[in-house]
Amino acid sequence: MNIVFLGGGNMATALIGGMIERGFEAGDIHVIELDAAARERLQARFGVRALAAPDDETRNADVLVLAVKPQQMQTALVPFAGTLRHTLVISIAAGLRLADIGRWLGGAGAPHTRLVRCMPNTPALVGAGVTGMYAAPAVDTTGLETADRILAAVGSTVWVDDEARLDAVTGISGSGPAYVFHFIEALEAAGRAQGFSAADARRLALNTVLGAARLASASDDPPAVLREKVTSKGGTTAAALAQLAAAGWYDALIGAVAAATARSRELGEQFGQDRT
Repeated sequence: MNIVFLGGGNMATALIGGMIERGFEAGDIHVIELDAAARERLQARFGVRALAAPDDETRNADVLVLAVKPQQMQTALVPFAGTLRHTLVISIAAGLRLADIGRWLGGAGAPHTRLVRCMPNTPALVGAGVTGMYAAPAVDTTGLETADRILAAVGSTVWVDDEARLDAVTGISGSGPAYVFHFIEALEAAGRAQGFSAADARRLALNTVLGAARLASASDDPPAVLREKVTSKGGTTAAALAQLAAAGWYDALIGAVAAATARSRELGEQFGQDRT
């Protein structure tokens, strides 16, 4: 299988590394990357072929993974416009909608339709990501399996049946690591306020979040039940949760996800505008 990455940044690097670990052949992977240092790094680390511009081999890709910034996408796709026929195109560019990508790939002809749009998140950089995925109707079962296999190389996948729902995926899991990091940041600050050193406060906060997530993942109980199990009436946890409830943190987080979802829709409109 001839797999081409358009862009060789952090997420592309994570995907390539995960793919090779899971049995993809390095010789089947090509990366188009403008930065010479990045090309040298990818070739040295993974043994993949890296080049500055498309050639005949990369234009005949079985799979083209779009991994450039959304605002650079239209320009980056110019060399491929009107040249792709049966290529499966997988976009990991945040916000860009398939209709716009398909139009740019089609050039003066009909839009390209074998498209999958993905929303990975940054834990993919350590193989612990989750990716929301949507496939256009023209993608067959083989295409779906191929896309899933590629994105599953850096974590789990969740398929949606409506492309618009990827905006909500962005709000939940795409931006979600920042919410968790902010919680860890606050928990660390609380530890320091109680007299712990910065190192010990970080260790307590980070491992509490890590351990709780692992416990929730391993348990059949929903998070609400797990919370109830550690909350004794009149106890310390109950006092803490009452304070959080009084601050409105639960509704604030739901509102934050809604705000991120709305912004994702706005960015989709912005990034999809043709640039002349």
